[in-house]
Amino acid sequence: MRIPIQINENSAEPLYHQIESQLRALIISGVITEGTLLPSIREFAGDLNCSVITVRRVYQDLEGEGMLRTRQGTGTFVSHVGDDAREEYKRDAVMKALEAAVDLARSVHSSKEELNVLYQEIVERKYKQQE
Repeated sequence: MRIPIQINENSAEPLYHQIESQLRALIISGVITEGTLLPSIREFAGDLNCSVITVRRVYQDLEGEGMLRTRQGTGTFVSHVGDDAREEYKRDAVMKALEAAVDLARSVHSSKEELNVLYQEIVERKYKQQE
């Protein structure tokens, strides 16, 4: 299975975090479904052109969150993710993005009013593109 992870080598975000956040999003969104066997750590590291240690950390972190489970000798599988977890993840992801946008706006001295106008323009434009 080829997992659609995009690595940005120019990003300040650590590699393991890029992989982990994208893999988490793919699981939460249902793109990678419950019961799916993930590539071995070595295979996934080769696909991503990164170290085995990086992928092991990602798998361990997501297993700690209950999103993955590993069966000795069989591999690592996607666990069941309930609707509550999906909604919580979606809300948290959007909140983090909006908080980062507000922090950036404040750093360039945008007012609340300016930020609200920009937000509404972006929402209208993005949702219009989907129609």
